[in-house]
Amino acid sequence: MCRFISIFKWELGFLFLLSSIVTSQARYSIPEEQVEGSFVGNIARDLGLDVGRLVSGKARIITKGGREYVGLQRDKGTLVIKERIDREELCGKTTPCSFSFEVILENPIQLYRITVEVVDVNDNSPAFQKDEILLKMVENAATGTRFALESADDPDVGVNDIQKYVLRPSDNFKLEVNTQSGGDRSIEIVLQNPLDREKQETHTLLLVASDGGEPHRSGTARIHITVLDANDNAPVCSQKAYKAEVKENSPEGTIITTVSAHDDDKGVNAELSFSIAHGARETKQLFQVHPRTGEIKVAGKIDFEKSKSYQLNVQASDHGGLTDTCKVFIQIVDENDNIPTIQLMSFSNSVSEDSPPGTTIAVVNVNDEDSENNGIVKCIIDSDAPFKIESSLTGYYTIVTDDVLDRENIPEYNITIKVTDQGSPPLSSIKNVNVKVSDVNDSPPKFDETHYSIAVSENNPPGFSVFVLSAIDADWGQNARVSYFLEEKEINGAAVASLVSVGSDTGVIHILKSLDYEQIKWFEFNVTARDAGSPPLSSVAKIKILIQDQNDNPPQVLYPVQTAGSVVAEMVPRSADVGYLVTKVVAVDVDSGQNAWLSYKLQKATDRALFEVGSQNGEIRTVRQVTEKDLLKQRLTVIVEDNGQPSRSATVIVNVAVADSFPEVLSEFTDFPHDKDYNDNLTFYLVLALAVVSFLFITCLVVIISVKIYRWRQSRILYHSSLPVIPYYPPRYSDTLGTGTLPHTYNYEVCRTTDSRKSDCKFGRAGSQNVLIMDPSSTGTMQRLQSEKSILDEPDSPLEMQMSAITGFKNTYLVQMKSLI
Repeated sequence: MCRFISIFKWELGFLFLLSSIVTSQARYSIPEEQVEGSFVGNIARDLGLDVGRLVSGKARIITKGGREYVGLQRDKGTLVIKERIDREELCGKTTPCSFSFEVILENPIQLYRITVEVVDVNDNSPAFQKDEILLKMVENAATGTRFALESADDPDVGVNDIQKYVLRPSDNFKLEVNTQSGGDRSIEIVLQNPLDREKQETHTLLLVASDGGEPHRSGTARIHITVLDANDNAPVCSQKAYKAEVKENSPEGTIITTVSAHDDDKGVNAELSFSIAHGARETKQLFQVHPRTGEIKVAGKIDFEKSKSYQLNVQASDHGGLTDTCKVFIQIVDENDNIPTIQLMSFSNSVSEDSPPGTTIAVVNVNDEDSENNGIVKCIIDSDAPFKIESSLTGYYTIVTDDVLDRENIPEYNITIKVTDQGSPPLSSIKNVNVKVSDVNDSPPKFDETHYSIAVSENNPPGFSVFVLSAIDADWGQNARVSYFLEEKEINGAAVASLVSVGSDTGVIHILKSLDYEQIKWFEFNVTARDAGSPPLSSVAKIKILIQDQNDNPPQVLYPVQTAGSVVAEMVPRSADVGYLVTKVVAVDVDSGQNAWLSYKLQKATDRALFEVGSQNGEIRTVRQVTEKDLLKQRLTVIVEDNGQPSRSATVIVNVAVADSFPEVLSEFTDFPHDKDYNDNLTFYLVLALAVVSFLFITCLVVIISVKIYRWRQSRILYHSSLPVIPYYPPRYSDTLGTGTLPHTYNYEVCRTTDSRKSDCKFGRAGSQNVLIMDPSSTGTMQRLQSEKSILDEPDSPLEMQMSAITGFKNTYLVQMKSLI
């Protein structure tokens, strides 16, 4: 199980951060070889962050080019094992073993450094480089003679490293293990009892190396000792320890130092050879010693960044098998061989033009693997742009705005980041970043004009395009995309959207309905131009549609009224003078302007020499004196035209009777043909109507007779009374010009039947005078109009007068019913 170690407070020297970045550290400890997905620590809790902040800030782990052993679960705020960790592969023998990475959050940018210590587990057994060790010992070796052995190697560290060595059997030899100053152990077997080659020429020992882990692990090596003849002097090194320096990246064959030793023996037993004994495998690959001269040379590529020092155990051996060992400490000198690196940790390639100074644009990590001055770097911005760079954590820099930005002046910037170390010669690297200035919706759309007047002819086709509105927005992109909207309004009780439409993208104004100038002369509405910014900006244009009249209405004749079932005639006395006003044609045109200017012309006439029509007023007058030779029946056709293009007209027929009396006129006009022929299939409806009318007639007859008898009795009483009678004469009717028309001194009644197609006419010779009866005894005046006896040969009785009136009512009602049917 993973456990949280601690949260370190930042040192004061590392607290120089931007106001938008909050940084802290966390440290965890985990055993190596954990399976993927194993829990490392709750980073949200340990750093005092909310899980939602990790998600919204797009938290992520940044490593410095190595393998990513730990993964971040944003939604849980925990760190888990992402890849199996082998402590020996990661750190070797270095303790404690740890690796670091950064967790970065955005909006605002926050940076946290996490250190994970990898705890060793006992997963490696001690192992000797050789399973079989061959030694030669002279038989005269003195008690206490030491023989150096190669130590076992265990990649584990601490208690899991080799804790003890055991030698079996221990009859003639004992094992001594010495811990050196560098922490390495030297293993020697010490002769306890003198050897006798004649008794036993070889000895086999078992060397066991054990670690202290749980469970314990061990490794073994067999030691085969061959007893030789006497060589009683062992080599002796000139120095027990040597110190030397070598620059990294030195070429192979570079001499580092030379070791020496001497042997008091002579001859073959005094000849010595040098070798690197029981050293690490990597050390033997990087260095070599000349077996005869003892020169130590570079054999591989030395990298200061991997290891800063090495220790060699150089063994001097004679031919008799006697040895001595000296130590060589080699210090690696750093060279400025690493170019500083620039890595973008976080970068916003777009910055709003209304961003305040100090807005963070990018966070960069600068690293140099060299040491001391070679690893000290300086980061600058090589640009005249309104940006500056500031240091935050060690090795981290932030690029922030240094002034107000204006997209309309400069839409983008190229920023050059340059980092240089202090080595000799200095090394540097450059990185270019491009920052675009994003637009802010600070300019509303603008129309060319605020008021538009558009003329449209009436009777336009529906959907007719009349105008194109255009508004320009100085912004860019979405903020400059303009849409047009029709504001709600009612025109004559109807929504303006039912009359016009505006293309939201094109601004084209369409008239949706056919307009009628006679119903509406003009109307106004507003169009809003709105951009797509947030918040959107808009402007309004007022549109006025002026409807132009067209000559689409013909003149309408108001008088004389044209009827299909009756003949209307104007009467001209034969004594009429020149210029006598017969009648006046009255017409109107609902159009306007010159389309409503009317003119009258006489198209056809029975006698064109007798009548004329006023071209402007439509008055029909006589041109000459009427004579006895003129026909009684005159038929005039008058055409009324407007002044439109093209012009429209209407025709009216005027019947004129040239006569001095009504009987003469009526006897002639009864022969006029009817305009409508009735079909035989109307018989049924006529019979049905006649039955209904008959019923109503009988009902009304009874009522009217009763009323008339009552009124007649009352009138007779008043007639024979002594009240004074004041005669009253009604005025004669004349035309408007006072020239005189048909005098109304004759009363006549026209009764039409349903089948005879002829008129029954009843005439009176002269209109009876009206009398006004006054009652002096009453407070008011009772005025009653009474008809005296007609001037006939024999006066009608009151009953005959009532019957005549009823007969006329009946015939009139039948004519009306026929017209309705």
